[in-house]
Amino acid sequence: MSVRGEWTIEDALAAFDEHLRRARGVCPGTRENYARFAGAFLRKVFPGGRVEVGQICVRDVIDFIGAATRRYQPATVELAATALRSFFRFLRAAGLRADRLEDAVPMVPHRRTGLVRHLDPGCFEQLIASLESTSSRDLRDRAIILCVARLGLRAGEVTRLRLEDLDWGNAVVRVAARKTGHGALLPLTDEVGAALADYLQHGRPDTAARQVFVLHRLRVGAPISDSIVKRAVDNALRRAGIGAPIRGANLLRHSLATDLLAHGAGLTEIADVLGHRSLATTRIYAAVDVAALREIALPWPQVTS
Repeated sequence: MSVRGEWTIEDALAAFDEHLRRARGVCPGTRENYARFAGAFLRKVFPGGRVEVGQICVRDVIDFIGAATRRYQPATVELAATALRSFFRFLRAAGLRADRLEDAVPMVPHRRTGLVRHLDPGCFEQLIASLESTSSRDLRDRAIILCVARLGLRAGEVTRLRLEDLDWGNAVVRVAARKTGHGALLPLTDEVGAALADYLQHGRPDTAARQVFVLHRLRVGAPISDSIVKRAVDNALRRAGIGAPIRGANLLRHSLATDLLAHGAGLTEIADVLGHRSLATTRIYAAVDVAALREIALPWPQVTS
C-alpha cells in the first residue's frame, strides 16, 4: 500500500499493519493491539476521519496518554504508549514525518511489586494429577492445560495450533508465530504427546477445521477461542481445590517459569520457552529466587559492589 500525507484512518491503520508485518515481523495479536490504540488516537485527533499526519502535535500525544491513565490500568496504558511509539516510528520510516515524535510519548510509571504469582511445585503437580479424562471435553481440556503448563504456550498460541504443527516423527510442536515475531519449535514430550493423541483419537469431533482444539457443544467443530483456554484452567483449579493468586493460562506459564528456574534453567532458556521478546520480561520470574536474582545481577555493568 502506498503512503500519503493525507488519508483515511482505515488507510493509515492498514499501512501501519503492513509495515509491522513486513518490515518488523510483528505477530498478529500484537499488531491488533497496536492498531486498536493507534486507531483510538487517530479518531481522537481527527474526528472527521481524514488524517493529516503533519498536523499531529506533542499536545495531542500527551493529552491522549493522560486520558488513558485515567481510564485504564497501568499495564494497558503502557501498551497504548508502546503502540503510539511504534506508529510514530512507522510515520518516520515512511517519510511522512522527519521528527522523532515517539520521544514525546510520556513514560508510564509502572513497576512490578512483590513476587510473581504462581503455583508452588506441589500445587502445580496436584493440578496436573487432577486433570480428568472421562469425557471428550475433558480430553480436550487436559491437552490444552498440558500445552500451557509443560510447553509454556500462550492462550492465543493454543487456539492457533494446527494439526500440521504437530510433528510426531521429530517429536516437536511448531509454534507459527510468537510475540518475538518468529516461530518456535518446542519439544513434544511423552506426556503432552499422549494427551494430544488421546484427544485427537478419542475426543475431537469430526470437523474440517485444521485447528487442533475445537468446540464440543455450541458450534461443534469450530475452533476454540482464548476464553476456552482460560475456562479450562479455571475449571481445573476449582476441581483440584486450589486457591490461585491469578487464573488462566498466565498462571501456568508463570508456574512453569519458576519451576524451570528452580531446576537450574537460565533466563535465556526460559525466555525461549515462553516466547519473550526481551529478557527484561523474563527477569520478573527471578524474583521468586533471591539467590538466582543476585547471580543474574552480577554481569550487568551498572551493578557495583
